[in-house]
Formats: sequence, C-alpha cells, structure tokens
Amino acid sequence: MTKSFQSGFSAALTDPDHPVPEGLSAWTGNRPARRFGVYRNNVRVGLTGALAARFPATEAIVGQDFFAALAQAFVAAHPPRSPLLLAYGEDFADFVQGFEPAAGLAYLPGVIRLEAARSRAYHAADAEPLAAADLAAVPAERLGDLVLEPHPSLALLRSPHPVVTIWAMNAGELPLAPIKDWTGEDALTVRPRMTVEVHRLPPGGAAFFAALSTGQTLAEAVQAAVADAPAFDLAANLAGLITTGAFIQLAFREEA
Repeated sequence: MTKSFQSGFSAALTDPDHPVPEGLSAWTGNRPARRFGVYRNNVRVGLTGALAARFPATEAIVGQDFFAALAQAFVAAHPPRSPLLLAYGEDFADFVQGFEPAAGLAYLPGVIRLEAARSRAYHAADAEPLAAADLAAVPAERLGDLVLEPHPSLALLRSPHPVVTIWAMNAGELPLAPIKDWTGEDALTVRPRMTVEVHRLPPGGAAFFAALSTGQTLAEAVQAAVADAPAFDLAANLAGLITTGAFIQLAFREEA
C-alpha cells in the first residue's frame, strides 16, 4: 500500500466531497463505492461524537444540528493525526473563529477554549496542592521572594466576553438566564484533586496567576497584577491561590 494511496484514502474518509479512492475492490469485483460510503459515514459520525463529548456546552449553545454541521466541516478540514481522540479538537476554537455561519457568536471560540482546557485538566497528572499552612509558614519578609510551581492541570483564559458565565449556564452549573453584564471574564481551570474546577478570577487575578505560573516571584506577580488592574486585591488573590489549588510547590528565588 503506497503512501499516496494512504493519504488519498484518509482524505476521502473525512471529506464527503472527495471521490472514492482508486484501487479499492470488493468480493463482487465492483468498485465498492456504497460500502466505502458507509465506512466514511461511520468515521464522520464517530469524530462528530468525539467533539460533542469534549465540547458539550458548545453543543448546548448552538444546538445539535448546527453543531453536527460545524463538527463535520471541521472534520473535513482537520482530520485526526492520532488514534487517541482525547485531544482531538485542540484547534477547534480557531476553526470556529473563521467559520462564517458562526460569525454572530463572537464568544463561542472562547467557550470552546474553556472546554478544551477542562478536558486537558481532566487528563493532567495528579499533584497535591499547597495548603494554607504552607504559605502561613513563610516569614513575612520573605513572601516577595516566593516562586510557586503550578499544578499540572492549571490553565488560564482571558476573554473579552463573559465566557465563564456562558459556559456555566450551558453546562448546568448555573440556571439559564439573560446576561445583563457582557464584561469580559478571566477563567482559571484546574483539577486540584478529582474534579475539574473553573474559577472566574477577580480583577488582576489572571495577570497575577499568569506571572506566578511562569516562574516570576510573588512580588513580581503583584506588580504585574496592579499594572493590569489597579483595583487588584492582594489578600483576596492570595486566598484564591490556596483555595483553588492552582499551585503545588513553593521555594525562594535563590532556591528555584
């Protein structure tokens, strides 16, 4: 079986407009277009189901029919590159952002990115998060020099849309209701123990957590947060640092 035949076969499986590959045969001796069509449909349905399983809130927002059409267009343009479908759809948000029929739903790519982060968090490595006592044991004069190691499941998302609220309403976390405040929301996704959690961050929180997760000291993270949001509340965000379980180790700059 040549590489060109394999490429053509793969392309034909995910694109219904692609012709049936040359060189196929059936026991009857006829070109098996009908049988290949069944096989192609099963592949398309399976991949659409994989996307629906990974992005249930997105499907709830647009409805099953629209989601199926959206997913099939994505499948045709982005066939899977691995037999493991756990991560299939990592570029789904980028595709939807340029999908003309979804142009009126500017917030949808953000919701998809949040759902993708939840999926990654679910499959991330386990790690024990920091406890309040760990932070309380640090001398006050050394707090600014702290460097924290992020939890393997930690992900941050900044959006100009209220994506946490939209996701929560369509994931059964909040009741459906009209959204009156369309201010952007920043999300922190993490699985500190068994359950994936999504937290809406307060002003400056995303900049604070982002700086810490990239190895900056606590003092540097506070500076980044205040520059991002002058109303940054250090006490509230320090408490969130512990209650979210977003970090697992602490050290001082010279030890890191």
